[in-house]
Amino acid sequence: MFGLLILLPVLVYSDDSYWPVREFRGAFVATVANIDWPSSRHLTTNQQKNELINLLDKLQKLNFNAIVLQVRPAGDALYSSKLEPWSYYLTGEQGKAPSPFYDPLEFAITEAYKRNFEVHAWFNPYRARSGSNSSVGLAQNHIAHIYPQYVYKYGHDLWMDPGASVIQDHAIKVFLDVVTRYDIDGVHIDDYFYPYPVSGTDFPDSHTYSSYKQSGGNLGLTDWRRNNINTLIQHLSTRIKTIKPYVKFGISPFGIWQPGYPHGIHGFNSFTSLYADSRKWFKEGWLDYVAPQLYWQIDPPAQSYPALLDWWLDQNTHQHHVYTSNYASAVLVKHWSPNELVRQVQISRSRDSRKSFGNIHFSAKIFVGNMHGMSDVFHANVYTSPALTPEMPWLSCPNPPKPSNVKTHGYNVFWTPDTSGHVRSWAIFHFIAEVFGLVTVLPQDSTSFTATEIGSYVIVSVSRIGKQSTEERFTIRLNSSSVFG
Repeated sequence: MFGLLILLPVLVYSDDSYWPVREFRGAFVATVANIDWPSSRHLTTNQQKNELINLLDKLQKLNFNAIVLQVRPAGDALYSSKLEPWSYYLTGEQGKAPSPFYDPLEFAITEAYKRNFEVHAWFNPYRARSGSNSSVGLAQNHIAHIYPQYVYKYGHDLWMDPGASVIQDHAIKVFLDVVTRYDIDGVHIDDYFYPYPVSGTDFPDSHTYSSYKQSGGNLGLTDWRRNNINTLIQHLSTRIKTIKPYVKFGISPFGIWQPGYPHGIHGFNSFTSLYADSRKWFKEGWLDYVAPQLYWQIDPPAQSYPALLDWWLDQNTHQHHVYTSNYASAVLVKHWSPNELVRQVQISRSRDSRKSFGNIHFSAKIFVGNMHGMSDVFHANVYTSPALTPEMPWLSCPNPPKPSNVKTHGYNVFWTPDTSGHVRSWAIFHFIAEVFGLVTVLPQDSTSFTATEIGSYVIVSVSRIGKQSTEERFTIRLNSSSVFG
């Protein structure tokens, strides 16, 4: 009914490998303003848990494999923190813990890993309050009370000053605290650095800039602001890997770096207005992946989806990954057809040879609620089968061991539990029509699988960065049992 094309298959056969396409299939789970989860700040603990389980279950059925969960929307925390207060969006009162107590991030990680989802913790580094520029009602350990001289009213929000060293240091501590204490797969930042400009009002950081100049600094205001952001990104890139070399670092910047890049592109200038030199971060290799917010349609030339995607791919000097951010919510707010989003994923997939390895959709509720039939369309035409996330070979993580003691009995296959601690998932493939197709991805604690068809199969273990073990083959035959490995 939507006139869709069947997209690229999830199977490939090349000269030296026969594995499914690796694809990052992510959904942004926004907590600010209760956009995605929790849907209300008045839910009970059990209601919040059940709502998140339902969200993950529905995304799993749609063959997604990652969530980007907003854990710090505005100088607050959706996790147990000694550095910042509990989020208002969680309990309706900033600084108030859930009761009965639970840790939402820890719970999300546990439930996501049961479903073989990567979890990327999404932080806003400098927004102090959204939707209000008053400090009334903020917890006493909120940044606006700790450093009031560096938290400003700007438009309808409160913003921290990226040029203040205490703010910079605090932000880095917050990021690294989560990296240290939680078993996350990635750290993620969106497009907010310096705030989007308020017409006729400059960001009120003149005293911070004056202090910089008085101490001998020689950068102009705009270069100084960009350097403040560059310093944060570079430090985070280095420090994250020092703590956990396997944790990925990604950013979803505004999709246009500067108008005219590439030629013919017009629009908002994030380089001069947000002071975000996002091209530099990617070209320097500070990011493991970039997820540019290409929240425009394919055809209009002023903000052409394929033209912008090609430009971002051209900036990939380190051959890292590009996971395009797509505006799924546009089916509601801009009346796009679901076919537009399908075509955008198709375009992203067609550039896989240039490291275009997936998409992150804003936001999860569009798929969870099957709004405008989006879930039906994607399940039938886009994410038709499971997929493993792409491997990042430049990250450091022990290789997963080969599955051992693999046995079959009828339609059932069994193997020995992992004891190495280096297995994140088990992947099982079925040989059909000259290719091995991915049948399922199972969590680390799995030790068995029931097939639905006879034939030749392969099982491999997979590490948290996507590294596969050596394969172990087995055959499902009726009324027989075999032992392998």
